[in-house]
Order: sequence, then C-alpha cells, then structure tokens
Amino acid sequence: MPPDSDLPAHAASRPHFPRRPLLLGLVAAGLARPALAQPGRSIRLVIGWPPGGGVDAFGRILAPAMADRLGQTVVIENIGGAAGRLGSQAVARAPADGMALLLANDTFAATEALPVPGQPGFRAALVPVGQAVEAPNALVTHPASGITDIAGFVAAARARPGALNIGVPGIGSSQHMTSELALRSIPGTLRVEHVPYRGGGPLLIDLVAGKIDAGMVTFAAAAGQVKEGRLRALAVTTRTRNAAIPEVPSFAESVAPDFHLATWQGLFAPAGTPEAVTARVQQAMAASVADPALQDRLAALGFTAAPTTAEAFAATVDGTIARFAAVVQAAGIRGDGA
Repeated sequence: MPPDSDLPAHAASRPHFPRRPLLLGLVAAGLARPALAQPGRSIRLVIGWPPGGGVDAFGRILAPAMADRLGQTVVIENIGGAAGRLGSQAVARAPADGMALLLANDTFAATEALPVPGQPGFRAALVPVGQAVEAPNALVTHPASGITDIAGFVAAARARPGALNIGVPGIGSSQHMTSELALRSIPGTLRVEHVPYRGGGPLLIDLVAGKIDAGMVTFAAAAGQVKEGRLRALAVTTRTRNAAIPEVPSFAESVAPDFHLATWQGLFAPAGTPEAVTARVQQAMAASVADPALQDRLAALGFTAAPTTAEAFAATVDGTIARFAAVVQAAGIRGDGA
C-alpha cells in the first residue's frame, strides 16, 4: 500500500485514525465514567421528613453502607415540610451530577396524585434511580386508649362515627392514602378524622402522650415504642404478617379481606443526571441492602430488601400514583391542606 502523502515516510506503516472522531471518542468515554468522586464534597442524601420517621430510620442505615461502596461520604439532610415536597424541591433544583439524591417513600407518589393547586409536581424533575426496600404500614395506638386489637378499633369507630382520629404524616401522605384505602376495604362504613403532622416523628410523640387515638405510620418508625410497650400495633397493611411483629395480624386476615399495600422506599436524582452515574448509585444501593448484616438490622424494623432497576422502580412509582389518584377522587381529599 503506498504511503499517505500527508504523512512522513517513516509513519506510513502506522494505522491512521481520523483525529476528530478519536477526540470525540475520548470525550464520550470520559463522560461515561460515573462522576461521583469529587474530592472535598459529600453526597447529600435528602430526606423530606424530620428525624424520627420511617424514611429517616432507613436512611441512617443506608447512608454509611452506600458511602463504603461509593468511597465517598454520604450526609443525611432532613428537609421536612409539605408532606415531603420541600425535600423533593431541594433535590429537583440541585445540579444533575449525582451529588444530591432524594430518599423518598410512596408519599412521593401520593403528593403527585394530590398536587398543590397551581404548582407542578416533581415526577418530571426527578428520575427514579431504584427501589431499595418495602415494608408494612401499621395502625398503632397507645395503651391508655383501651383499644387492644383491630376489631376493637373498628367497633369503637362504628360506635362513635367521626369521634376517633388517626394521625398521619401530612394530609395527602402515603400513610393518609393507605389509611383511607384500608378503612374503605373494611365492610360497612367507617368514619374517622385524619390529623396531619409534619412527619412520623412528631406524630409518634403525640401518640405516645395520648393526644391522639391512633396513627398510621411505617412500622419502622414505631418499632422501638411498640417493642417497649409504649405503643400497641393493631394491624399491618401488607397481605401477610411481618416477621418483626408476627403477633400482629394484617388487615387482610382480620377486618379487610384481600387488602394489601406495602410502602416502598427508593432513591431519586435530578432529571438529567447521567445514566452512568445513576447506575453506579443504584448498584451501590442494591449491594448495600443485599448485605446480610444490614438485612438483619432492616428486618428488626420490619423492612424487606427489595432492590430494583431504575426502569422497574419507575413503573412502581407510576403505578402507585395511579392507585393513590383513584382514592383521592373517591375520598374527596383536598390538596390545599397538605
């Protein structure tokens, strides 16, 4: 083959690659590398609730485990308020570089199903990274209430329509939606008042003090108080009992045939975050919840490791939004009180 006239004779035998495509290839390869490792910066794991709730309980287990796998500090930032919306807003506005992540539960779907009038939701602004765990919600009460089981709660609600109240972490929270769905699954009509709180932590403080009759919370949030006897769990929302509290029946086996609703928790990132970055985060999260030692801690709080891909998590999120939107319409829930 004759030498290329544009090259020196001694270089004619070397392979010739066009310069521009080669440079573009190197740039693309650089962009494809996960860009999480940024010296001096910590990954913000935003939780849209005050300390003490179920999301916070899981986040404080997940953060150090992910930090070990990512080789970078993960710092929890609690931004409570507006049923988790303030936390979602903080991450949606963050740079799309993987350094700000949102840990959310199915209240994210609930707030999408019940948007604040005149304000957009966050589904388009946040990309699902992956589901991590699922758990039951639990209806809990305090020993001084005199209610010892779920049948007793139903009887009391029927005897005094509208007199009993159930605390929930915000009007339009997933626990509010779950409570509405569970009560509607019980044969006959039950009327209770739902009392909104800024999160599961503040709710449980009032419940332990006897200021409200009952609360619907992620079981993890109430696990310590239940095990210490300061609160009593009446029923869980999953179809079967939970290994952490095997003595507590499910709604399905006791008062609401076939009812099942598990709460999930997963990670979101700002829209536009490179897929290579979200994939690395998802892999670190999945490896963390798969660790046997960590699973023991999760099981004690009623959590079950249930890691999924980003695509599967997106389907779960959108399906939950649709289910909650249906109960919003059926129950006439208004978003202006969220």
